Amino acid sequence: MTTLSRPDLSDIRHGDWVDRRLPATWRPYTRLARLDRPVGIWLTLFPCWAALIQASHGLPNVLQLAIFSLGALLMRSAGSTVNDIADRKFDGHVERTRFRPLASGELRTLHAFGFLAVELMVAASLLLFLTPYKRLVAISVLPLVFIYPLCKRFTHWPQAVLGAAFNWGMLMAWAELAGHIPAGAVLMWAGAIAWQIGYDTIYAYVDLKDDTRLGLKSTAILFGRHGKVWISLSYALAVAAWSLGGWLLEMSPPYAIGMLVIAAHLAWQIRRIDLTRPDLNYRLFRANILTGVLLACTALSGTF
Repeated sequence: MTTLSRPDLSDIRHGDWVDRRLPATWRPYTRLARLDRPVGIWLTLFPCWAALIQASHGLPNVLQLAIFSLGALLMRSAGSTVNDIADRKFDGHVERTRFRPLASGELRTLHAFGFLAVELMVAASLLLFLTPYKRLVAISVLPLVFIYPLCKRFTHWPQAVLGAAFNWGMLMAWAELAGHIPAGAVLMWAGAIAWQIGYDTIYAYVDLKDDTRLGLKSTAILFGRHGKVWISLSYALAVAAWSLGGWLLEMSPPYAIGMLVIAAHLAWQIRRIDLTRPDLNYRLFRANILTGVLLACTALSGTF
């Protein structure tokens, strides 16, 4: 139950639009794909859109935007499915994830594998619209998608692997539109990884007690009470990489102004972090949707 002193940290809210509007048989699959929790979708899409804008030197065409947006949605959903399959024996013991379909027994593992196959087949169909080089770049992300869910068992840095996979669309955008991936684009991708290490560490502090009890690993466990310092460093590296990357990509002066706005927003997050308040940390994690919006807008301003 939710109390004033102990808020319910579950990431699934029963009685939401999924329960009200979808047939019962669709609900567990919708939650497995995390369509009811679109934060991760936005955090994947906005960096991808920023790269599309930079590679296009302006607004990308509608077809490119649609293909990349659908691809990001499908791969994020497939990654979520892989993650829930791998963590099905842990999630039931973690407050935030205890109501997920596999952890709660609402969905069988075999059905989840079948759903994953469908997700991957639909995502693969998008490759038909891409160049051969882009297809190779796209397929290269699959090992990261499948390795990430296992990382928390043997490394404290699963957030870094997730960041590399989550933001792979940035490299794909350049591969498709420019036919190559310049150094500036790699720096933008590296900056997105550093940013994700920062915000996903904030998120990991929500599960700190449960993950420690279960013997799992994360940057939150590694950083401990020094988390605020390390998150600050991650955000600083992100801004530095995005700034240098933008310079190498010959972004115009308004881009620098956008970087200052992003830096101010991330500094506000750092100032607000309280490692002992999971509810606040979850809200700060969600605030990074705005960071993504600012990154895409900054990329657009740099093309003027």
